[in-house]
Amino acid sequence: MHTLGPLVLALQVPDEAVPLAGSGDIIGLVAQTGPVNQAVLLVLLLFSVVSWAVVLQKAWAFRMSERDTRLFLDVFRRSSKFSEVQAVCASVKASPLAGVFQAGYAELNAQLRQGSTAQAEAAVRPTLKSLTAVDRALLRASAAELGRLEQRVTFLATTASITPFIGLFGTVWGIMVAFQRIGVTGSTNLAVVAPGISEALIATATGLFAAIPAVYFYNYFTSRVKVFATEMDDFSLEFLNIAERNFT
Repeated sequence: MHTLGPLVLALQVPDEAVPLAGSGDIIGLVAQTGPVNQAVLLVLLLFSVVSWAVVLQKAWAFRMSERDTRLFLDVFRRSSKFSEVQAVCASVKASPLAGVFQAGYAELNAQLRQGSTAQAEAAVRPTLKSLTAVDRALLRASAAELGRLEQRVTFLATTASITPFIGLFGTVWGIMVAFQRIGVTGSTNLAVVAPGISEALIATATGLFAAIPAVYFYNYFTSRVKVFATEMDDFSLEFLNIAERNFT
């Protein structure tokens, strides 16, 4: 029994001497990286911060647009005169339909004013000269509203596409530094290689951290923009139908 004592004691390792999986100090690793990797991490952090700012801003803007669109459509379908709808457009500016309506209403009024004098003398109902011109005005306004809705969304696509490659560049650079350390020390011991590889892989993880949310929210906002585009197309057709029934 006395001969087994030293062997048993040698096999017993204190708990604090055993490193826990995942217990690495990320901040410490970042602090130990070279200037190139730190610059890469800073760029990725900036991309991530800006993309999250875009996400929050667009989420709020789209929420306001949906709310104002519901209010606008409610007024539009309850009103008997375009002038009544025009009066509420200032209070629902976030709705893209309000901008489309104002463009169509302006073109409608311009055409009706041009022929109002002669038609009043002849005691006939005012009529449109060109329904196609009204349609073009609606199309131009729809394109402008789509551009406003898509503003800054493309930055998310940019973030999603380039941040993984920026992270990969940092990883490749870190691995090169790790191999240089191996050459200097002349040792391939895991204790020599592991820190350098860990530092390198942080760049890849940071690139994915910036890219994955950007991909998700870019697809989400793009689908929302398509819904708004469909609503504007439907509204334009509804506006033209009303104009054709009443002014042609």
